[in-house]
Amino acid sequence: MSQLESMLSPGKLPPSRHRRSWAKWIAGLVTVALAVAMIGYSVTLLRGSPASEEEFSGSGVGEVVVIIERGDTLTRIARKLEDAGVISSADTFINVATVDERSATIGPGKYTLRGQMGAIEALDLLLDPVARKDSRLVLPEGLRMNQTVEASVAATDIPRADFEEALAEPGDLGLPAWARNRPEGFLFPATYDIAGDESAVALLKSFVSRFNQASAEVGLEERAPDVGLKPYKVLTVASIVQAEVSPADFAKAARVVYNRLDQGMPLQMDSTVAYALGINDIRLNEEQLATSSPYNTYENKGLPPGPINSPGEAAMEAALDPAEGDWLYFVTVNPATGETKFTADYQEFLEFKREFQSTLAELEE
Repeated sequence: MSQLESMLSPGKLPPSRHRRSWAKWIAGLVTVALAVAMIGYSVTLLRGSPASEEEFSGSGVGEVVVIIERGDTLTRIARKLEDAGVISSADTFINVATVDERSATIGPGKYTLRGQMGAIEALDLLLDPVARKDSRLVLPEGLRMNQTVEASVAATDIPRADFEEALAEPGDLGLPAWARNRPEGFLFPATYDIAGDESAVALLKSFVSRFNQASAEVGLEERAPDVGLKPYKVLTVASIVQAEVSPADFAKAARVVYNRLDQGMPLQMDSTVAYALGINDIRLNEEQLATSSPYNTYENKGLPPGPINSPGEAAMEAALDPAEGDWLYFVTVNPATGETKFTADYQEFLEFKREFQSTLAELEE
């Protein structure tokens, strides 16, 4: 076959001189398309997404309440903030919070924030205790059980009946065995964080748990024998001094209690009678002082049946380590300042009472 025939035979067409040019042209188009796409992507990054153009900034406006529940992850918190209108982008908040180690301290509770906040500002406010001021339950020293329930109801959405039911059957509250299922005195005074998802039982358990912690710290059970009493009676003494005097005089008041017990004298504490009457009045008349109750320490010798409030650590410490002295009487001569005078002499005690009455009259003018 001639060279010309070979070149003209079927399937043996000579290569086109334009084939490589077409390939180059197609490759060029792909390159241009990719370049345009990359330019468009870069412009998008520089300009931001449509959502980021509306990103909130600054300290925000108004007031927005957000509930963070136990177990909420950072992502879940961010979504809640976005849904509530606090921030505009959950993703932006997550990016900000992830690099801030303080974010790990965000706990459950009710947070009062603002609308349309920048992510950084929202995080800062979440970490500010002021945002959780409505998410804390403060129980002062010396509250009676019913007062603790009132404070708890006011700080939560839990019905009073739930607390009363739990206290009527306190077996699940974690009380020490020596409490014998008597919860008065064991609802420890402290500040508690409220998440909003608590039950009455859970909240009461936290109070008792905090008592158990404080009891262990002061060594209530171990040191009670040092004053010749069982832990429950020491707690009762602590509750009396908590109700009767200011903290500076706890140890001296405890000594008065022990001195009167040692001498077989009735304690004659107005606070125990007031407890029996369910009042807080510091002035009791003769009829009230004659109230028939085991808590009437004018009519009955010895300690009352149990604590009359929830004492704090300082009162427990005073009951375990009373001051040294021979005092048998004390009178808070100035209710406004808490000034209290102690004596072992009955006539001086009467003088203190007159001083109290005179001061009280002046305060009432």
